[in-house]
Amino acid sequence: MKLSRIHSDPVLDFYAADLATSLELPLFATGVSAGFPSPAEDYVEIALDLNKELIKHPAATFYARVKGSSMIDAGIEDGDLLVIDKALEPKDGDIAVCFIDGEFTVKRLSVRDDGFSLVPANTEFKPIKITEKNDFLVWGIVAYVIHKPR
Repeated sequence: MKLSRIHSDPVLDFYAADLATSLELPLFATGVSAGFPSPAEDYVEIALDLNKELIKHPAATFYARVKGSSMIDAGIEDGDLLVIDKALEPKDGDIAVCFIDGEFTVKRLSVRDDGFSLVPANTEFKPIKITEKNDFLVWGIVAYVIHKPR
């Protein structure tokens, strides 16, 4: 997966999805136990191409690298890579990349009878109430988060 930077922002660096290459990696068909270890079994390897797995709408998919900590309780940390799908319809509870008053941010969408808010996943940050005075756009929905565990 080659990343070509298309925009830099204080919160996110944006990259275009390059699907010109294919890299098939082995995938263990039996899965990996996250509970008790299972007895050794014969397994069959199948090929997996991450471009095909992670990108459902190639013309509408972008990547962004996260800067900051407002979404750490959602498992999104500084330096993580987001796979953003602009073709997905936003709905309540989605994590989205939004453009508000000239800046990008990544937050959880909250749609209520009394209005619309962008909710961080870190108690050190406050929700952002969207009003008609805001220049606002849901730019895309976070489809995947690529996160290094260490």
